[in-house]
Amino acid sequence: MKSFKNITILALLVFGMSACEKSFEDLQVNPNQPASAPPSLIFQGVLNDMAESCWNDNIVMRYSQFHLCNYNYYGNNEYNWTTSGFDFYTLNNVKLMETEAEKLAGSTSNPYSALGKFFKAYFSVRMSLKFGDVPFSQALQGLDNTTPVYDTQKEVFAAALNLLEEANDLMAAAIGKNDNSLQGDIYLGNDLVKWQKVINTYKLRLLIHLSKHADDSDLNVKGRFADVLNNPSQFPIMEGLGDNMAYIYNSSTNTYPTNPGNSGFDAGRYNHSDTYLGLLVSLKDPRTFVVADPAPAKLAQGLTENDFEAYVGAPAGEGLDDMTFKMGNGEYSAIDQERYYSTFSGPEPCIQIGYAELCFNIAEAINRGWVSGDAGEWYNRGITASMNFYGITDATALAGYLAQAEVDYAGNNADGLEQILTQKYLAFFQNSGWEAFYNQRRTGVPVFHIGPGTGNGDRIPKRFQYPASERNTNTANYDEAVTRQFGDDDINGLMWLVK
Repeated sequence: MKSFKNITILALLVFGMSACEKSFEDLQVNPNQPASAPPSLIFQGVLNDMAESCWNDNIVMRYSQFHLCNYNYYGNNEYNWTTSGFDFYTLNNVKLMETEAEKLAGSTSNPYSALGKFFKAYFSVRMSLKFGDVPFSQALQGLDNTTPVYDTQKEVFAAALNLLEEANDLMAAAIGKNDNSLQGDIYLGNDLVKWQKVINTYKLRLLIHLSKHADDSDLNVKGRFADVLNNPSQFPIMEGLGDNMAYIYNSSTNTYPTNPGNSGFDAGRYNHSDTYLGLLVSLKDPRTFVVADPAPAKLAQGLTENDFEAYVGAPAGEGLDDMTFKMGNGEYSAIDQERYYSTFSGPEPCIQIGYAELCFNIAEAINRGWVSGDAGEWYNRGITASMNFYGITDATALAGYLAQAEVDYAGNNADGLEQILTQKYLAFFQNSGWEAFYNQRRTGVPVFHIGPGTGNGDRIPKRFQYPASERNTNTANYDEAVTRQFGDDDINGLMWLVK
């Protein structure tokens, strides 16, 4: 009997220990926090993180000298840059999206996995364009590696190009088997064909960013560009404005940045820059009348809203006091009040990756001799696409504009290249985030104004400083990356991409 009691007690102890162990594991799960999420939900969050707003809180477009702030309360036009942030939070969500999608699909062959590779390329390059070298190969390892090394900018771009090629192949496979698992797409309505076009269109953008390293045999910039253009069935690209990847505004959940609700506060506090509006006026460009209001002082002199001379932009380098006075005096053109402040949904969506840019990128590649083709035709397509985006569709008017001596393509030479870059800049107005600035940084076109109003010792910055957290938590790798690139973490330092 004593032996039986001992066995019983032992069994109860083992059971109790097992029960306690199970209860402890259960306690590790927060019942108020989901242990997993549908990939579509994570996907939608990533897409929102990707969005670059038009007007960009009046920051990015101001640094690209499209418009300027003329009132100190709302800001100034100085390039007083410091740090910016990494995108690793979003990239971690991309990993989670891929994991959840693989659970559902039973393999990595699904649209989410394809887009996961695209997002990894996109956000890694976005960081590199801001800073230079960034953590990549050792990033997102959690507690296994909290101090990742910085990959060189060349390595980041090379890896991104490989990821885009893998993304294209996976998306083609998903299209081939009519995979309809993609959900939650705020850009392209879950259309896999359009997403494949976006992937390859973005790839051409990256290759153009590498123009100063077009002869690098490791990157094979020219060969990769040619592969896309010469194999449209394998690498489809955008074919028109309908393929644009664009952020759509509505009147409830995501209102247009300029709208009737804030017109009384800041509509008169921003005016056009001469860098942008001056180019439009000099080319007698009909987009002038769409994006700007005439300067009141010019109307008082007898000019009309149909006269190009009535539209005046301010030089970004002008002192803020002078700009404030002149704007108050009616000497400068404000942004078109009716167009940009009349609705909460805005006049148009904000392009993130678009067809007009693609046309100019192809024209530039042909002009540079990377690929064969008619650069003038692609240049004209880009201009026409941008005009159409603004509702300018009259064929006769467009033909007349394209025939002007200043606009008519000058050929595959330096003048023709400047025309392509100028028109690309004009087409970037209020879309595509930092692309206008990055293209100017790469090429010097158009020439940006400098002076007391822009600060920074009459220099246009070339980069942002790394996040302050890197100096404190990844000190050794941060110091090594800064030293090998710039000497110190200087906003005027030249990164490898533009050397």
